[in-house]
Amino acid sequence: MGLQLNSNEIAEILPHRYPFALVDRIVDGEPGVWARGIKCVSVNEMHFCGHFPQQHLMPGVLILEALAQVGAVAVLSLPENRGRLAVFGGIKNARFKRQVIPGDVLELECRMVRQKGSVGVGEAKATVNGQTAAVAELTFALTDSK
Repeated sequence: MGLQLNSNEIAEILPHRYPFALVDRIVDGEPGVWARGIKCVSVNEMHFCGHFPQQHLMPGVLILEALAQVGAVAVLSLPENRGRLAVFGGIKNARFKRQVIPGDVLELECRMVRQKGSVGVGEAKATVNGQTAAVAELTFALTDSK
């Protein structure tokens, strides 16, 4: 096992806080290369008040954000990137294959496939019980946090 972080350790790397901290734990990975994390989906999350009150579904955009946060942990875990921000530069080929509902454990993986300077691309996949929930190619840019 490589990279392993609990929610407090993730908060030392990422600026996201409630209600936008969407990764509960990093379970494996290699700094600068890839990371795998989990999010335990709970009915108590704010977005379920309106998406949808009669049939709770985790919004696809939040699944993509959770994937991006896992990718950001991988990139920002490198010592030379500590204290920087990884911001979205683009999303390509996003596909949603399975609904994500309260009680699901969302398994999130992002692998860096290209990086030139401060811009990079990660291939991301979210699964629930081995079934693909979403896939996307995520482009990010590293910036100073100020």
